[in-house]
Amino acid sequence: MTTYLDFEKPIADLEGKIEELRRMSAQGEAISLEDEVSKLEHKAGLLLRDIYAKLTPWQKTQVARHPERPHFLDYVHALFQDFTALGGDRVFADDKAILGGLASFRGRSVMVIGHEKGNDTKSRLRHNFGMAMPDGYRKAVRLMTMAERFGMPVVTLVDTSGAYPGLSAEERGQGEAIARSTERCLTLGVPLVSVIIGEGGSGGAVALATADRVFMLEHSVYSVISPEGCSSILGRSKLGAPPSFSPQEAATAMKVTAQDLFQLRIIDSIIPEPVGGAQRGRSQVMEDAGDAIDLALTELESMPPEALRKARWDKYLAMGRVGLA
Repeated sequence: MTTYLDFEKPIADLEGKIEELRRMSAQGEAISLEDEVSKLEHKAGLLLRDIYAKLTPWQKTQVARHPERPHFLDYVHALFQDFTALGGDRVFADDKAILGGLASFRGRSVMVIGHEKGNDTKSRLRHNFGMAMPDGYRKAVRLMTMAERFGMPVVTLVDTSGAYPGLSAEERGQGEAIARSTERCLTLGVPLVSVIIGEGGSGGAVALATADRVFMLEHSVYSVISPEGCSSILGRSKLGAPPSFSPQEAATAMKVTAQDLFQLRIIDSIIPEPVGGAQRGRSQVMEDAGDAIDLALTELESMPPEALRKARWDKYLAMGRVGLA
């Protein structure tokens, strides 16, 4: 069953009518309903295109979180061959919110790492909704180091609302683990390509996305904090009263969309999504992401380690730099 977001209600109504007419036709109604179905499908398609052409930043945030959007394992199964998962941080545990391992990608050996949110209640709980513990980031560091040792490029797929903020994570050094993972990204001597496939939340995302090339899907989001978190901090009001600064306003103010971040030169390119979002064209969007990754690796793999490191450092040091008059 298709999951519809709040702003997709008009589409849900039309597609519900289409399904109803199809059921009537299948039950052997005397009159032909094909013409009516075709008209409604055309109308629904136009409405879907119109709505998705004018999405607000908050609506894009909702699309980025859509439960039917493809996740890390979907991309692994679609784009990578012979994936061999590697687990454990060799310190405490094997975190299931960050997965990774060796794989073949279009003729080259790579290390692929990413957040996995899960696709049903059981798997979401198992993967902690993509919110990693320190063990996950230490595992990522271990896998990136292994990739460098064997001269393999690293591909990361980011999809998290942020690192797990609980007491148990803080007790085991969450901040230090995120910092070490970010540092490992910056010092890698092999190509590192990252794609924000859904949410890119806070340091939990940056720890895997400090890459040579950072791509975002058209309706993904990337920010220092969630719109809800920003709203709760900046819009605090009296107990029981709604915040004075709503999540909708926060999403706009924070410039969370791929379009905003490309304009600000935080990311390198935007990967288009099918009309209606990645959840309505899963195969196509994953193939397009694969093409972007392939092109980036082709450009980067001839660069020696020191050149890669210098270019990566220069890229991030230049962000936010303002020229003086």
